[in-house]
Amino acid sequence: MAWSWLKRPWLGVLSRACAAIFGGYALASATSVLMALALPMARSQAVLTGMLSGIVVCACAALWAFATDAAWKAWAGIAGPALLMFGIAALLPRGAA
Repeated sequence: MAWSWLKRPWLGVLSRACAAIFGGYALASATSVLMALALPMARSQAVLTGMLSGIVVCACAALWAFATDAAWKAWAGIAGPALLMFGIAALLPRGAA
């Protein structure tokens, strides 16, 4: 069969690793941006809180990528919240620095 090479196990591991690395980075970035815009505190403290939270979120995304039973669930569980957070952050008003 022409598509039988897609069933190789290392492709699932590669997909999960890419989801953990690139998706985790996007999710951490989205978390940082959303928290910096949404937290009701001084801008510098909100940015620092968002950045520190992003580190934890990135680690949790890597755990999620390898804890799910399918690679597509890893991508959906990471990319979905990242897109949602970027969308909410785009709708929030930007305050003056």
